[in-house]
Amino acid sequence: MRIGTILAAAALLAAAAGCATGADAGTGPIRIGSVSTLSGAVTFPEASQAARAVFDDVNAAGGINGRKIAYTAGDDKGDPATAALAARDVIQNKHAVALAGGASLVDCQVDGPLYDRYAIADIQGTGVDPGCFRSPTISPTNVGPFLGTTLTLYYASEHLGLNRLCGFFSIIGSTGRAYHDGVTRWTKLTGKRLLIEDRSLSAQTTDYTPYILRARAAGCQGVFFNGTEPMDVGWVKAAHAQNVTGVKWLFLTSTYTDQAARAFGPSGADVVALSEFEPYTDVRSSANQDWRATMTRHHVPLTSFAQGGYLAATHLVTVLRGIKGDITRASVLRALRTLRPLPSGMTGTPFAFGPGDAHASNLAGKFVRPGGNGWTVLTPDWVRLPNG
Repeated sequence: MRIGTILAAAALLAAAAGCATGADAGTGPIRIGSVSTLSGAVTFPEASQAARAVFDDVNAAGGINGRKIAYTAGDDKGDPATAALAARDVIQNKHAVALAGGASLVDCQVDGPLYDRYAIADIQGTGVDPGCFRSPTISPTNVGPFLGTTLTLYYASEHLGLNRLCGFFSIIGSTGRAYHDGVTRWTKLTGKRLLIEDRSLSAQTTDYTPYILRARAAGCQGVFFNGTEPMDVGWVKAAHAQNVTGVKWLFLTSTYTDQAARAFGPSGADVVALSEFEPYTDVRSSANQDWRATMTRHHVPLTSFAQGGYLAATHLVTVLRGIKGDITRASVLRALRTLRPLPSGMTGTPFAFGPGDAHASNLAGKFVRPGGNGWTVLTPDWVRLPNG
């Protein structure tokens, strides 16, 4: 089913059902939901697991003014039609007053108009698709892949001093324009341009050798590739097979995993990856102390996705505690639209929601490289995008 058809159907469902503000207002549990990709080829279960862990701890400590939080994590299976059904279930059947901790391949793009119509706020644990950063009712905690493109190129050119940068992009769905916009923003900030901006790759591309040889022939000092973890490992292995050395391979947060560090092995010496939050592998970081303890206590895997889910839930709890009177969809959205930015040691810029038509408050990151079986932090200080 086409996404446009699903969006239209979702709008009709919303209009027919009306704009309920949630059951048991003022007395029963505070119902919070999320829509995530929990099953399928690519999954993000840690985000909603981390959010649930935060809410469970709040409940164990007495709840919000005595009211417990009831959390529902819907599974969209990475499928647009299923995403529309999951969002409808969370809103209409579970009567959620807000959403938090989601991480999905398709949720924002498909369900964003539905959330707007119902006036229900969504603090995404990990915004993935372009719609997460273009909605008046959605605000992700993370940088995301598109601003992440800008930030990674900015670090490469302005901090590493790489002047001959190239970009290869695997385009899924409607992400082509968003990635191009990320590159364009970098150009506006720095006055520099990519030697190569190749958006011909697809999720089915498995032979990266032609692209790597093209980068070598062009004299690229650094190559940005937006692949997923297994794609990036395949890219580096192909470069090693062709004896291409001395080029920085620049990857997004999806590659920053324990599994990737082990898979790279010695071939990963030139890999640089973005960490959208305080690097989760830095066991000495005081900023991650409560997150690490909470995840360990609830047996949630320690990943960047878990950081996003934790932050989404803790930010929402802060908002809920500050609401005077009934906690409803309207009061939660109103509180978020008037919210002063919330700083956190886990992010380089404060979380913000506000009254705007789009939200992307995380404009900073740190960078890491693999070494041995783990990762080393390259930037103790945050790399922040300048305004503009």
